[in-house]
Amino acid sequence: MARAVRGARGGQGLARVAVVVRAGAAPLWWAGVFAAGIGVLPEGVTGRRIGVLAGAALFVVGAAVVALTRRGRYTALLRGAARAGKHDVLQDRAVTVRNWRRGHRWWLLAAWAVALGSAFAMPAAGGMLLAGTGTGLWLKAAWLGRRERAGEQLVWLRVDWLDGRGGGPVGKTVKAYRGTGVAAGDAAPGGTRRRTAALV
Repeated sequence: MARAVRGARGGQGLARVAVVVRAGAAPLWWAGVFAAGIGVLPEGVTGRRIGVLAGAALFVVGAAVVALTRRGRYTALLRGAARAGKHDVLQDRAVTVRNWRRGHRWWLLAAWAVALGSAFAMPAAGGMLLAGTGTGLWLKAAWLGRRERAGEQLVWLRVDWLDGRGGGPVGKTVKAYRGTGVAAGDAAPGGTRRRTAALV
């Protein structure tokens, strides 16, 4: 569960928006790949060929929907981002990722089980849809990275505005984003791991 972090002089704990978005990409992708790989074995109700073709379509649709959903909300928050305070505490990338994955671990397991079980009706399709959602998160994080580079600032949000599972970077509780220089923190634009960490 995400917890509020306060600096010694009243600063807020901040998590990178792109890192929160990107945190679920790899688990969803790999869960989908494994589910599709195992799920292609049964003949299913539709047969393997139809299942794989339907799965390919679901992969594309899932990736597109996830990548494009709520971009207007992200754009509005990005546009209104205020400068982070000097006493704000920047949360490490690894902590943000760990909080998201711990908070969603049972959801990820359930999604994997459903995708695998669906193979008995339509082989591989459920797994390919799951992998598509992971790809969509990577695409959304990459889009955020391009916006960060264009604006020459990294974008953060208060840790205590995340939901109880460490996600929801555009949820109702999120009032505004904050910005820092592009060298701040230990994650590069788009939320990828930075080779060397830097200060604000």
